[in-house]
Amino acid sequence: MKKTVNLTASGKAELEQELAELVAQRPAIAERIATARAFGDLSENQEYTDARAEQKTVENRIIEIEEILKSAKIIRTSKSDKINVGSTVVIDMGGKEFTYILVGPVEANPLEGKISNESPIGKELLGRKTGDEFDFNGKKVKIKSLG
Repeated sequence: MKKTVNLTASGKAELEQELAELVAQRPAIAERIATARAFGDLSENQEYTDARAEQKTVENRIIEIEEILKSAKIIRTSKSDKINVGSTVVIDMGGKEFTYILVGPVEANPLEGKISNESPIGKELLGRKTGDEFDFNGKKVKIKSLG
């Protein structure tokens, strides 16, 4: 059974951009392989080995992105008083303020403030409202605003 992948519209656009960039790399990698092959004995040809490894990595990522895009469901963000996938939320955790966007696991990147709805904090946030408070990993968390 095919699993549906939740993506925001911007997350889908980012994946499509990455896919286009990877596809554009194919001719250069093929050229590097052809050039390295011309050096002779492939068993001791590091340039050839490196180019083939890069080709494998790029092709695997292309396949991965294509599969994600095939099973993608775009998250429609709607104005709601409850936190859903696609919501932007500002929380106070232990006296520090954080702004997060709740996204699907494929799009998650905590360094960019994108947290998965399947992560521990994401699960805690789902369905809550502005003003709600809860404990998370021994810290008091308060939801300050929801956008």
